[in-house]
This record gives sequence, C-alpha cells and structure tokens, in this order.
Amino acid sequence: MTNRAIIVVDIQNEYFPGGKLVLEGIEQAATNAAKVIEHARSAKDLVVYFRHESADANAPLFTPDTQAVTVHSIVAPLESEKVLMKHFPNSFLNTGLKELLDQQGIEEVVVIGAMSHMCIDATSRAASDFGYKTTIIHDACATMDLEFADVKVPAHQVHASIMAALEFGYGKVITTGQYIE
Repeated sequence: MTNRAIIVVDIQNEYFPGGKLVLEGIEQAATNAAKVIEHARSAKDLVVYFRHESADANAPLFTPDTQAVTVHSIVAPLESEKVLMKHFPNSFLNTGLKELLDQQGIEEVVVIGAMSHMCIDATSRAASDFGYKTTIIHDACATMDLEFADVKVPAHQVHASIMAALEFGYGKVITTGQYIE
C-alpha cells in the first residue's frame, strides 16, 4: 500500500436521475471518478468511500435505509474497501476517517465526488488543515445551481468558484487525465 488515499465522497443514487437532488454533470463526474478509483486500485492506494445519510429517518433527502443513499453502481466499492457513513458535509467529522488514514500511514489524499460546494469543499479543507497533501480532481466532482440574495448561480460557476478557492489555499486542483498521467 502507498501513503495515498482516495476519498470518494457521496457518489450516491440520490444525486442521479431518479433521485431527489440530481446534480449537473453527475454522470460524467462519476465516470471520471471510476477512472480515478481504478487507477488508485492498480497503484495500491487506499480507497475510502463515504455515503451521506440523514440523521433523521424521516428526512426527505438521504433517507436512511433507502436506495437513495446507496453508492452508485458506476463507482461501486469492492468488498475489501471501506464504506463509511457520515451525517455532515465534512467527511472527517465523527467518522473515524482521520484515525483510519493515520493508522494506514496516509500522507496524501485525493478527493472526488459530490457536491463540490458542500462535502468536497468541507472535506478538502479539513484534509489540508489536518496536514494531508490534498488534491481535488475537479472533473470527478459535481454540483448544482445555487441561489443567493436573488442571484442565480449556474452549477458551472458554483463549481469553478469552489475549485478556485480550494486551489488558492487548500490543495492542488487537477483533471482526471492529469491525475492518471
């Protein structure tokens, strides 16, 4: 095993057509994420999956014990790979992720998944704050349109803004192709 981990964040059915929170470009992001995961497996990197579940069993989104919270088949984990549940955007918060990474001697993390403006942002910042060399594969991430103060922000601008902020101070932001090279 290497000293690198791939953190696959919330590539779940809820975000795909048929789910309740469909993200723009999720299919392409998941296809790229699958390439990153395959490369990581061949390099003997640690691959850790996250799936978000609401803490409320009656929640309208990410409802526990539903197909919505299942990791999407495009990036299906192997039986030997860890799948951790989380209730917060930050994959390090109350999940045991830091302890797992430290036990495995991980020094570098690669973050992929959904949503760019929430869980990818929170997880990447936390990883950097904990001292891990952090890389975000931006075309293996997806997000959605947002609105603030009557300003509608298209998903591609939301994504670009978050990636620019992460690259400014938290990690390296690259494409799937750059990662695989």
